[in-house]
Amino acid sequence: MPPGATVVGPAAWERVLFWVVAPLLGAGAGWLLKFVVGWAGSLPWTPFQGPLRLAESVPATPFTIGAVAVGALAGVVLALVAEEYAVKVTVADDGVTVVCRGAKREVPRRSVVAAFHDAKQLVLLDHDGGEPVRQGGDLPAERRLADAFLAHGYPWLAEGDPHREDFQRWVDGHPDLPASAHAFLKARARALEKGDVEDAEELRRELAKLGVVVREEKKRQHWRRTHRTAR
Repeated sequence: MPPGATVVGPAAWERVLFWVVAPLLGAGAGWLLKFVVGWAGSLPWTPFQGPLRLAESVPATPFTIGAVAVGALAGVVLALVAEEYAVKVTVADDGVTVVCRGAKREVPRRSVVAAFHDAKQLVLLDHDGGEPVRQGGDLPAERRLADAFLAHGYPWLAEGDPHREDFQRWVDGHPDLPASAHAFLKARARALEKGDVEDAEELRRELAKLGVVVREEKKRQHWRRTHRTAR
């Protein structure tokens, strides 16, 4: 991390929730499991009577210890998943780094004209009107992001996207887009339908090379052109 950089990630209370509350809740659920099994097994209409009777036959102490351990482990796994999906933003005087789900993007300071929050996404804007970063997911609070960018001299647009009126909904075959852009947008529509976030992001970067910015609302894609010459 560069000296003096500001790292914005999960808040302290969120990390406590991840690493303390989730394992405790899992352990508590494991401790209650013996009682739940006994109660469910006493109901004649409950399915899976065989497995329930088998579980009841296990001595109470080993059963409870095992269930508590498994529940706590499940809580730790949940905490690891939450950490993996949490977005971490490092803001330094010489650039911005965004990390999420193992993917890392670095944008030098000279390429960032402004930053803003748009539809629960962090967006960095470049000189051509392009978006080197449009990051959704489990973002830090908007106020914390704004403070980090302003502290390092980056303009933060509290009013949001200055190009919001330029977006139009994508329709296949629109004459203002080249065939290659339509091909990427069609592939991206399929990725969004499947929930393939990584593929959708990769296709967004390919569209950026053509001078096309894309965003989505409820899986419907909207696009605009940048000042960059398509190549």
